[in-house]
Amino acid sequence: MHAEISYRNQPPGLMGLYGKALLPKGKQSGGDLVIPALSASLIGVSTDNADLARYAKVCGFANSHHVPLTWPHILAFPLHLKLLTDKRFPLPLLGLVHLRNSITQHRPIGVGECLDIRVSLGNQQRTDRGLEFDLLTEARANGQLVWEESSTTLFRQSAKNSAEKPANKTPPTLERFANTVSVKAVEALGRQYGRISGDLNPIHMAALTAKAFGFPRAIAHGMWSKAHCLARLEKRPDWQTGLPVTITCNFKKPLFLPGTAQLNWKKADNQISYQLLNGKGDAPHLSGEIWFG
Repeated sequence: MHAEISYRNQPPGLMGLYGKALLPKGKQSGGDLVIPALSASLIGVSTDNADLARYAKVCGFANSHHVPLTWPHILAFPLHLKLLTDKRFPLPLLGLVHLRNSITQHRPIGVGECLDIRVSLGNQQRTDRGLEFDLLTEARANGQLVWEESSTTLFRQSAKNSAEKPANKTPPTLERFANTVSVKAVEALGRQYGRISGDLNPIHMAALTAKAFGFPRAIAHGMWSKAHCLARLEKRPDWQTGLPVTITCNFKKPLFLPGTAQLNWKKADNQISYQLLNGKGDAPHLSGEIWFG
């Protein structure tokens, strides 16, 4: 068992953690990798800080007495980075791939409300693509669980032999939903969201730094894309305000900056299926579901 790293009122400083993110890790040998049971907590953090209004604006959320559903992810990010740069964590931070994200908000969270946030690592499993694990986050108010998140991350590894490699499969036919609105992502979006969120991964910052990692241009943060989809859908008259809500997301093709996309969705009873498609509408950047109640 590892002792939990704990902070009160203020999260760990990001500048020192950025430096640790660049340090080399030991050699990663396939079957020997184990994700340690690390955890960290932040006690008594206010949901209202200098970045809240800027976050709401860059993601497209309306003004409200409640924080955006994705805002606790931003409050927890320094704890995420603390665990992923811990010397006991065996994987290099740069190059990890964010695959999936699921958030459940049990009740709306007020602006200025104080939360206790806890982050842990878990659910390690090996897949055809490599090693997957989850960053698990919980937020409590007065001891009551009000918000929780699971973010699944991939460390790419080759199959042990060619026989284990999955065969190429024809991608499933893309279903188009009844409702569509256009989305515009400006060239500076990665820097704008990065400064607010603390996620300054070079692939998001500029074309020059993204090219060093094999991308032709900078790409939008996946969590910006998810938050923006949510912000647009929340403004619809059929959004069910005040209920517990779960929003899942599977990240697929990158959204290059600057770029255009299409938010495409359908609603049935207490569920919304949504997807962010490319400008032509024939390939997904992400897809997910929203459940109420």
